Amino acid sequence: MSTVVRFALRVVVLAVIIYVVTRLVSGITVVGNTEGTFGVAGTYLWVALLFAVVNTIVGPVVRLLSLPFVVLTLGLFLLVVNAALLGITAAISDRLEVDGFWTAVAGGFLIALFSWIAELLLPLEVKS
Repeated sequence: MSTVVRFALRVVVLAVIIYVVTRLVSGITVVGNTEGTFGVAGTYLWVALLFAVVNTIVGPVVRLLSLPFVVLTLGLFLLVVNAALLGITAAISDRLEVDGFWTAVAGGFLIALFSWIAELLLPLEVKS
């Protein structure tokens, strides 16, 4: 499977995960664009693509800068990092709304958990 196909599949799986998270966490909403080309599903795909880009570009920098806190808290600070990445995605997009810090922590945790489960079940790892 080519790298582009794997990346596209990852974005689709992430869109489904974000949809599930918006149903489980009351403070996270995606404002669907019913008049768009792909409708509400396209909005989830757009938010998933933005989150993937933020996680790919900003994520490593934030994780590296927060490494002392991650070590000090035995990895629990990664919940704050995931919440920050979700908040950055919400700040970039006018379609994703996150109500507060604890909502972002819960959403970031669930996205990480469901993404990990998806990685175990599906061969979606993008190799360069």
